Amino acid sequence: MTEIKSWVFWRAVTAEFVGMLLFIFIGISAIIGKDENGVPGETVAQELKVSLAFALAIATLAQSLGHISGAHLNPAVSLGLLVSCQISAVRCVCYILAQILGAVVASAIVNGSRKGESLGVNKLNKVTVGQGFVIEFLATLQLVLCVIAVTDKQRSDVKGSAPLAVGLSVGLGHFAAISFTGCGINPARSFGPALINSEMKNHWVYWLGPMCGSIAAALIYDLLLYPRTPNLSTRWYVLLNGPENENDAVEITGEGNSSPGQSQWPKH
Repeated sequence: MTEIKSWVFWRAVTAEFVGMLLFIFIGISAIIGKDENGVPGETVAQELKVSLAFALAIATLAQSLGHISGAHLNPAVSLGLLVSCQISAVRCVCYILAQILGAVVASAIVNGSRKGESLGVNKLNKVTVGQGFVIEFLATLQLVLCVIAVTDKQRSDVKGSAPLAVGLSVGLGHFAAISFTGCGINPARSFGPALINSEMKNHWVYWLGPMCGSIAAALIYDLLLYPRTPNLSTRWYVLLNGPENENDAVEITGEGNSSPGQSQWPKH
């Protein structure tokens, strides 16, 4: 709990709020004006526009804020990193609350300037709730798996831009899911517009699917694909206090203070 007394911690929480506000503002602004009854070609063009807007926004904001908070900008990412024991429980909770607040404020701002717009509220399209859950689960799984993999400090082979890789992963998720679920893969992104427009039908899909997908991604990577075996006392220490070098464990830019291959686990 000592980290909540640190100004660095609250700067990170603030960065998550600001980053989420900008992310949602950019994303739903790109959605506004979508012609729901447009010809197929126009619909495809709109979906491509929205997918690229979300992807480029994440890549840009991750590069801008990664050194401050890790630029999670997604409750599912924060939960995945918690399960992977890369952040503390209190940081995860504070990040998620900041992300939700940022999404709600951004949605309110757009709604204030464009009354009557849909705000990009995610809805199931010709799929059942079960199918929607699976789509959100798998799309989020690949995103969180990408985040955990490209930020793994035990690796020395990561080349290029980690923020770009995460942005491409967001775009990939949108390409796959946008026609069926609107592509949530981010519970806060789904919650903000839904709350402002009071459209909560089947909203649980956009929380349970991504959150389960993020947990699965963390467990698959840590236990199966690239096993790490910290003992229970080490895991408990991280959950309560975070890693010794907090930014090294959560920084999406991949430019932390640890050298390549250095373990992020505290020596306790």
